[in-house]
Amino acid sequence: MDIDVLGALAVRENGISITPTAPKPRQVLALLALHADQVVPVSALIEELWAGEPPRSARTTLQTYVLQLRALIATALERGAADGAEAAADPATVPGTDRGAGVRTAKDILVTLPGGYLLSSGGGVLDVREFDRLAGSGYRAMDAGDFPAAARLLREALALWSGPAFADVQSGVQLDMEARRLEETRLCALDQRIEADLRLGRHRELLAELTVLASRYRTHENLHGQFMLALHRSGRRGEALDVYQRLRGTLVRELGLEPSVALRRLQRSILMAGPESLSEPGVEPGGDRLVRV
Repeated sequence: MDIDVLGALAVRENGISITPTAPKPRQVLALLALHADQVVPVSALIEELWAGEPPRSARTTLQTYVLQLRALIATALERGAADGAEAAADPATVPGTDRGAGVRTAKDILVTLPGGYLLSSGGGVLDVREFDRLAGSGYRAMDAGDFPAAARLLREALALWSGPAFADVQSGVQLDMEARRLEETRLCALDQRIEADLRLGRHRELLAELTVLASRYRTHENLHGQFMLALHRSGRRGEALDVYQRLRGTLVRELGLEPSVALRRLQRSILMAGPESLSEPGVEPGGDRLVRV
């Protein structure tokens, strides 16, 4: 089973979509898919579907959604068997086949367990796990000072995103929380990839991207600091200082906060120094790394 959640939800068994169009079963599948190969408690699914105000029939209704998902899985298994994707020779045996025959059934894939349900990926590809793997390797490369590898790995990780997580799913409490968590992991990887590119001297290549990011994340200090560095190293010192002033105005007006000490020191460094004295991207004179927000 292949699962994509970093953008539109897509779950495929034997290459065949099992993603329902109805909103509620789609929510159930999204939460199960994110936690593939782990038990998702019934309570979490009910909270996702009804936000703390479940009807009396909540458990029965949830069971109905699970049956609908299993019907889609069974159809995909049958089609896969008919196309030769499964080892089973007779597709008619797939939905009710004996487990000892080695053919996965719908109940083997969407499993009922004490207290919850588990979606078995069967060793398939999950984009969120691949993202975590690549990003983790990128972070380790950064720590080792291997900036070319870090930039490459983090770029590959970020390329797995096609939009906001669960972009086409009507989300409740659980999925909203998970989407925010995933977005934070994406921002962390983006921050580190930009830092790796800065350390490789790619400041001019980053200007267009950082222009968009600074506009989108108007209070994100580290992205603004990276934008300031890229502008300064591109010989655009005045614009770098303008970025600081715009950020400061936004922070004071919207949050009642002054920029961090690290960012203020960066501003002073740009005011006082030439580009050659800021040769290590992301680090100010004195060795203070920009504060991550």
